Amino acid sequence: MFSRFTLFSSWRRNMMKIPCMMFRGGTSKGPFFLKSDLPSDTSLRDQLLLSLMGSPHGRQIDGIGGGDSLSSKVAIVGLSEREDADIDYLLCQVHINEPIVETTLNCGNMLSAVAPFAIEKGLVKTTDPETVVRIYNENTGVTVTAKVQTPNGNITYNGDVSIDGVPGKGSPIYLNFGNVVGTTTGKLFPTGNMVDLIDGIEVSCLDVSIPVIFISANALGKNGNESKQELDQDKKLISLIQNIRSSIIKKVSMPYSELIPKVAIISRPFKEGNISSRYFTPMYCHAAYAVTGALCLSTACGISGTIPSMFCKKSSDNKFIVEHPSGYINVLTELDSSVENNNTIFSLKKAEFVRTARPLFEGNVLIRDDM
Repeated sequence: MFSRFTLFSSWRRNMMKIPCMMFRGGTSKGPFFLKSDLPSDTSLRDQLLLSLMGSPHGRQIDGIGGGDSLSSKVAIVGLSEREDADIDYLLCQVHINEPIVETTLNCGNMLSAVAPFAIEKGLVKTTDPETVVRIYNENTGVTVTAKVQTPNGNITYNGDVSIDGVPGKGSPIYLNFGNVVGTTTGKLFPTGNMVDLIDGIEVSCLDVSIPVIFISANALGKNGNESKQELDQDKKLISLIQNIRSSIIKKVSMPYSELIPKVAIISRPFKEGNISSRYFTPMYCHAAYAVTGALCLSTACGISGTIPSMFCKKSSDNKFIVEHPSGYINVLTELDSSVENNNTIFSLKKAEFVRTARPLFEGNVLIRDDM
């Protein structure tokens, strides 16, 4: 019977080099691995990911992590045995300053590179001129479809689509989410209310792909158009946000996580968007905006009575443009509603984003001998 240490040492001696591709997906980036190339034991896998990313260390200087939450993500992909999916995808958020690998949430930006990676690795057969890949997200239990441009059966990363927060242009990748209402908590409104009063501040908490707490910027003494740097340096604001998060976690009896729920402060649009928002991850302001957060926000905007709906400029075609520190993110959402026992039940008929992705390198990641 192998002890954990013996098992890990034996596995390590045989796998000092692990095949890896680094992708930029949307406004995030990180290494992508085939599930078959990593340990099946979760504890061993997490030790490996911490080592190769260089955590825990503020700069992740001894690994391939970027020292930022948006570049300390790992994607693990494999063939799916499900009838409704082609591949399975697990997102691992590797904490930077703590030896923690969290798998409680999805990342829509990293998701945009999953289909290209699967195609590059031969997991999916391409078609001309586009290839649709059904992706089962193991973090949330939701299946998402990705449509990738594959003219003559060959994937292309060149195109005319630009997304704010990323320089240059690329080939469009269309992501379509199913009904992701209540993904984490099982409820659209985890607290049971459209609006809650926390420490004298009104908030709306919704769970659509990811739980997010929405707060008016004015209620926090902000105008909603601040830069990431200004918000990150406001320690009083960060402390207040964390107190509100803690209160909601206790109210919902949600399992403790340093990553969820997220918090977004919102205001009326300043430019051509439908709403302006700053998204926290959760200790720092996101440099752009999370896909899952934008999906939750656009849903909240479409439900009268929520905090976001009070600040959102209405859209006649279900298209929502969210203003963020780096520009805009667009989302197309269609809500459906029905009445059951005098309660209105909302469901998400459609949620579509356009992202871009491209591979940054392909090779082997090397593991430290003393891991």
